[in-house]
Amino acid sequence: MKAVIKVGGKQYIVAEKETLLVDRLPDGTKELALDALLTIDGDKTVVGTPLVKGVKVSAKVTEAEVKGDKVRIIRYKSKKRVHKETGHRQKYSEIQITSIK
Repeated sequence: MKAVIKVGGKQYIVAEKETLLVDRLPDGTKELALDALLTIDGDKTVVGTPLVKGVKVSAKVTEAEVKGDKVRIIRYKSKKRVHKETGHRQKYSEIQITSIK
């Protein structure tokens, strides 16, 4: 069984025992109970309006803070000998889907 959930303004297709990176969650968050927007069970697909009734997705936080890949930002002006280089690493939380009920 698969489900579509919404975490931090983004939607993810998840299955049981799957891990995924989501935007950083508040400190102290250990468990999540999420509503399903859509469920897929074999050939049967149920679309919620806006949520599927009676379906809950539970997840646990495995790592509270994971850093993503570094993104390099370059500002450059040709013929002026001007360039500036900065970087950014987004922070994520790693969660594992425990059950879809």
